Amino acid sequence: MAALENTPLAVLGEALPGVSFVLTEQHGELTLKVPAAAWPQAALALRDLDALHYEQLSDLCAVDYSEYAGTGVEGPRYVVVVHLLSVLHNRRLRVKIACPDDDFPMVDSAIGVWPVANWFEREAFDVMGVVFSGHPDLRRLLTDYGFVGHPFRKDFPVAGHVEMRYDPEQQRVIYQPITIEPRNNVPRIVREEHYGDTGN
Repeated sequence: MAALENTPLAVLGEALPGVSFVLTEQHGELTLKVPAAAWPQAALALRDLDALHYEQLSDLCAVDYSEYAGTGVEGPRYVVVVHLLSVLHNRRLRVKIACPDDDFPMVDSAIGVWPVANWFEREAFDVMGVVFSGHPDLRRLLTDYGFVGHPFRKDFPVAGHVEMRYDPEQQRVIYQPITIEPRNNVPRIVREEHYGDTGN
């Protein structure tokens, strides 16, 4: 566990007194956990403070931690993960913002700070169902307009809810109930140690 006060991120704690940040280090990379309520102010501070200067957002996604239910790991189901880069200081930072409500995951949009977050947030909304408050055009990006659900959630069925196909009689794409039959997985065959070796 890295102490916030022993890093350049100490200025973030000074700029936002009273906000509880958690900083961890794994594999030489820093991860900063920010409360959802403090994310807008923290984002501005991360970009604008001279000691930090994370002027570039390189990635944003959402994670579904529902698989940890019942394992003793406590915490929210949905977390937004943001990857930032300071070109000036040659430093990277991963920021995690937990969505406080599992039934309606929502965090504030980062578009006002890093405009490049636009499509990243639309993608996270589309595939994971996280709502980004303040996003000017939050609509699906990868799935169809009539798509039901969010396909990257852990509880989304692998086969989906409906299937679509082109109907030559109606000359349009139609939706219909799933016709895929359940499949039995073929057991994996373990081959001999030197199977496939070409020996002379």
